[in-house]
Amino acid sequence: MKKILILEDEVIILELLTKKLQREGYEVKTAQNGKEGLAMMEKEVPDLVLTDVIMPEKDGFDVILEMKQNELLKNVPIIIISNSGQPVEIDRAKELGVDDWVIKTDFDPQEIVQKVQQVLAKTSPQGEV
Repeated sequence: MKKILILEDEVIILELLTKKLQREGYEVKTAQNGKEGLAMMEKEVPDLVLTDVIMPEKDGFDVILEMKQNELLKNVPIIIISNSGQPVEIDRAKELGVDDWVIKTDFDPQEIVQKVQQVLAKTSPQGEV
């Protein structure tokens, strides 16, 4: 079973995504800030991270930077879920090696599931999801 870590400080979105991904057969862990999320990743490396950008304690970009500098975490796929679709943020995310991006205002839980499946299919050695 693939493990997904969701970093999101909006409880409604966190719960919605958790339920949707669990129904799809994923093991889901959650954190409401970047610091807590990184600590969780150090204990158990997820197969994929869904992260908000604006969060307390450490924002999504700080989390991504730390993941990319960590030998255990640098290849973990990342999908950003953000309120902002600003080109500046999207460009920065691409430079940091983020795999995909979802804007909360256009939020569709099924779209998230599809993106998770696509990213995991690309990164899985056997092509399995």
